[in-house]
Amino acid sequence: MTDMTTRLAGVEFANPVFTASGCAAAGKELDQFFDITLLGGVVTKSIMNAPRSGRATPRMAETPSGMLNSIGLQGPGIASFLEHDLAWLQARGARAVVSIAGGSVEDYATLAKELRGHPAVSMIEVNISCPNVEDRGQVFACDARASSGVVQAVRQNTAVGTPVFAKLSPDVTDITAIARACVDAGADGLSVINTLLGMVIDTTTMRPALAGITGGLSGPAIRPVAVRCVYQVHAALPHVPILGMGGIRTGLDALEFVLAGASAVSVGTTVFGDPGAPLRILDELEQALAERGIERLSDAVGLAHRPPVERVPEDPDPVGDEPVAAMSDSPDDSPSDSPFEDAFEETP
Repeated sequence: MTDMTTRLAGVEFANPVFTASGCAAAGKELDQFFDITLLGGVVTKSIMNAPRSGRATPRMAETPSGMLNSIGLQGPGIASFLEHDLAWLQARGARAVVSIAGGSVEDYATLAKELRGHPAVSMIEVNISCPNVEDRGQVFACDARASSGVVQAVRQNTAVGTPVFAKLSPDVTDITAIARACVDAGADGLSVINTLLGMVIDTTTMRPALAGITGGLSGPAIRPVAVRCVYQVHAALPHVPILGMGGIRTGLDALEFVLAGASAVSVGTTVFGDPGAPLRILDELEQALAERGIERLSDAVGLAHRPPVERVPEDPDPVGDEPVAAMSDSPDDSPSDSPFEDAFEETP
């Protein structure tokens, strides 16, 4: 059997499959379909200081291979969360990763203080993809200095030994610059990635489909972007643990993230159509690792970054018959019938 345990900033989890923030509230809904304590952890919906009703409806729209959401961080506030949701997770015996969100650095600091030392908190995920009310609505995660300020405030107010992971946005020019700023400010790890900003227009009403105009795109459509981001961040910061997410719906999808550099993965949008997906994906990932002869999950983390294996030239005449053309990685000099080949050759 494959050893599926994983470590995130010194904290050991039984396996690498977590829920994704915003897709399963605090886990009660999914617990109707499978035992959530069998997962590595439950990442809660992002919680804020005060109760919040969220954005006006409609605030969800289906897209090809995904969905847009503009929920607007609806939630009960930290006091109710501690009394009901976190208490339930603790009683249930699940590993809780609490996602926090705010409109100012002080909001995040206050939330961290409220959670400090709580025995049910295994890790904190800092959702820095919220608009910064102190800076005219700019998203924290799109600015290195703003991201750094939030992470530093959370780290200073979080108990020693409780990992702080910053959740990064893909809507930036260089995600590694934001990642480095967060780590320098005290982040123990990184959650990669949040949703991409998108928009749908209803061609019947000829108006935006969402009341909030834009929303976060999630689902399989964003997986290649997410894998790319994980790969880049791991290459830049190879010793920083990554919780990868974005369009995972099978064990092989999860394996892509692990090979790119994630030590664990979060499963989100797919649970809307398949509530038992997280546990199924865990089983499929374990089987995929075993089929590849990998005995420990940790041995597969970042494996896609290994240097390519050099090809040994084949014997051009292995049986002494007529000479055959040697295999080569280089294209031959013969003209191509494809109208696309010349275009590819001109691409930098």
